[in-house]
Amino acid sequence: MLWQLGLKQRYFKKILMAVAFFSLAVRRRAKPLLLVSLLFRPSFHQPFNISLQTFYSFHSSATSPSFFSPSQTHLQKYQISPLESSPNYDTSDFEVDGEETCNPNEPGLDGFLETLKQTKQLPSEGDATAFLEESGVRPTRGLVYSAIWALRHEWELALLAFRWGERWGCQSADVWNLMIWVLGKHRSFRTAWSLIRDMHRFSLSTRRALLIMISRYAAANNPSKAIRTFHAMDRFKIIPDTEAFFILLRALCKHGNIEEAEEFMLINRKVFPLETEGFNIILNGWCNISVDVVEAKRVWRGMSNNCVTPNATSYTCMISCFSKDGNLFDSLRLYDEMKKRGWIPGLEVYNSLINVLTRENCLKEALHVIDKIKETGLRPDSSTYNAIILPLCEAHKLVEARNVWANMVREGLKPTITTYHAFIGGMNVEGTLEMLSQMREAHCGPNSHTYLLVLNKFFKLGQPGNALKMWLEIEKYELLPDSAHYAALIQGLAACGWLMKAREFYAEMRSRGFLDDPELEKLLREPLVGNKCHKGGPLQNGNEDIRIPCTKGHIRGRKVFRPMKR
Repeated sequence: MLWQLGLKQRYFKKILMAVAFFSLAVRRRAKPLLLVSLLFRPSFHQPFNISLQTFYSFHSSATSPSFFSPSQTHLQKYQISPLESSPNYDTSDFEVDGEETCNPNEPGLDGFLETLKQTKQLPSEGDATAFLEESGVRPTRGLVYSAIWALRHEWELALLAFRWGERWGCQSADVWNLMIWVLGKHRSFRTAWSLIRDMHRFSLSTRRALLIMISRYAAANNPSKAIRTFHAMDRFKIIPDTEAFFILLRALCKHGNIEEAEEFMLINRKVFPLETEGFNIILNGWCNISVDVVEAKRVWRGMSNNCVTPNATSYTCMISCFSKDGNLFDSLRLYDEMKKRGWIPGLEVYNSLINVLTRENCLKEALHVIDKIKETGLRPDSSTYNAIILPLCEAHKLVEARNVWANMVREGLKPTITTYHAFIGGMNVEGTLEMLSQMREAHCGPNSHTYLLVLNKFFKLGQPGNALKMWLEIEKYELLPDSAHYAALIQGLAACGWLMKAREFYAEMRSRGFLDDPELEKLLREPLVGNKCHKGGPLQNGNEDIRIPCTKGHIRGRKVFRPMKR
């Protein structure tokens, strides 16, 4: 026993020396070539059962906050992940399969849509119904479904198409579910619930409809009602099974309500025992949605404390989180540990390593990893090259980014919308317009997220005029702005002092049928003039610049000035 203890101590000293060497390299910001060699060396197992907790505790004291030791947790602001994630398919989301199930060439669709749009001028629903009767339109199930999808941004017309199909008995469960999804997207939850009750009365399955409501409540930042909907499944004779439980957790995490999802999972541990998949959903939320390393480490420790064994997905999430945080040391360390435990790294793991290597100015090593991917039998895809292009564009290294783009095309891979978005983030107005044109020629967007990205970029640069130019481009590309676009535009204009323009667009938003937004109304409230304050900010009001008393406020993380309340 003594000789085994002495051998373990000598082995442990070697580990400490290696850790000290790594820590010194990190502190001096040297290129971590020694760490990168972990990618190419063969895996081996530890000869002794040395406590990993002891090892990581020592490393943390020398270089970074402890990976396993308790620390204060904090919730970071939601940010868009630079890496493409692969969320689990959710049957409650029509964004995934709406285009595939809809037939844009449905016979009579164009005429039906034109007839429906003509009813907007009529004063009542009864008049609209009479107009449809006189039009001679005879709907089919496919026609009604395609019309609702085409009118998904105008829920009132979509509902009229649904009601018209109901009169002719041209409805299926898919039509009901799509209509409920459209209503949920526009937060018309009361109307959506009335349709669900009708489905139950007609003996149609309401399972998918209820899952849609859970997802839409989560998207509307109302986690409590999403949870109440889950509990209400019993009333519609639907068993809230494990699949529905995970869909709820995934929906909450997807829209930033990760704390609520974790709390709900722990509270219901007697009904739904804690398992790896549930923890992975929470871990994915902290790693890829919120990108909060501290919280991710805490959940990782919680898995161990609850005797839940991490799997390949768990390691993939953690490596992705460290990659986004720019932590090359821990990314490579977990990659090595993952292989030691017998898990085979997938393409997403290698993409994360490529991303963090590029961020740490190790472009040559990142390109070597692509060769490593091919050696393992995997095939690099567009997301692999995007993992290099994104950080290069963020660092304004557009020449290197274009070279990587050329390599991607030579490999027979097509640029994705993420590739175009990366370049748009670092371009001026002319370059942005050119990239939008290329996207359309390649039949790769632009989509609604493209314009949100462009609007936020120009407002961040303090260029509201260019943001308005981009707003006009939305109509050229036949994209209807939704509530998120209007919110970004109005908040950005107000933050830049263009209150008159912001009010005009808020009035336009309301005229298009979008619900009132109390936060926007508060932001656009008439400023109070006449009081004095130590700090003031210029505010554009028409053609005049006036100074008003103000206090600090925030719009999406950016400091702005708001009028003081009397």
